[in-house]
Amino acid sequence: MVGKIKVTSSQKGKAPTNDGAIELLIGAFEDAAQINKDGIEFWTARSLQKLLQYSDYRNFINIIDKAKTACVNSGQRVDDHFVDVTDMIEIGKGAVREIDDVYISRYGCYLIAQNGDPKKKPVAFAQTYFAIQARRQEIADDKATHYSRLSEDQKRLLLREEIKAHNKYLASAAKDAGVVDPIDYAVFQTHGYQGLYGGLDRAGIQRRKGLAASQPILDHMGSTELAANLFRATQTEEKLRREGIKGKNAANQAHHDVGQTVRKAIAEIGGTMPENLPAAEDIAKVSRRLKKGITSAPKKLK
Repeated sequence: MVGKIKVTSSQKGKAPTNDGAIELLIGAFEDAAQINKDGIEFWTARSLQKLLQYSDYRNFINIIDKAKTACVNSGQRVDDHFVDVTDMIEIGKGAVREIDDVYISRYGCYLIAQNGDPKKKPVAFAQTYFAIQARRQEIADDKATHYSRLSEDQKRLLLREEIKAHNKYLASAAKDAGVVDPIDYAVFQTHGYQGLYGGLDRAGIQRRKGLAASQPILDHMGSTELAANLFRATQTEEKLRREGIKGKNAANQAHHDVGQTVRKAIAEIGGTMPENLPAAEDIAKVSRRLKKGITSAPKKLK
């Protein structure tokens, strides 16, 4: 039996005005999420009741009871996903009263949706939403497992292709911000490198790593360094679009700031600064070798 605890919190969650739009339900569901003092995400039964359009809370409790049974049958601890609480709500003029509620994990919400009445459109949509989310997680897990089995050469090739693709998105976002001319884009890229590499520009990175001016630095990065630069590129694009940044100077500063933030993150976890990572074999040679089925770099002549 789950013990009751007394807490005070605001109730969230309103049913979408158009129950024919799954996007509205998904948005409302995510907006209704709360975070407890331990940083754990949860939803309240009262908010879910409204989202799934159950008019009577007592009927909704029956659905929760079925979800708890399903939780046990799946081998999970009920009190990890459902916590009975006594909440306090305002009833006007400063007065409050106690109501029973349940704090529910994301997995608990999934079980509630699966045990709800599919004739209700919000319930049917919730079932679809969680099915999609579960499939996405399966795919993500498969990719993570696959990636962990890749060799360094394979990781480098994969990341290099991702950076090539994301740099196109970054260029598009920069253009929207006002970085139009090729020379301006080169300056924009320099600011990003300087933020990530402690003030070094492209030429400075090449000198630091013993590369010729004709050797592209991205083609000579190991997987760790490529991952840092991929994060720099994706987060800069996101920042430019999210904040609606306009003007070359502002875009340059944003790119520098993101690069600097990535650098700080590397420092905080005790990682090696990117300028101190060794230059790797030319990615073109790696690609040719992998196509031939050779997994290790050729031995150097002594």
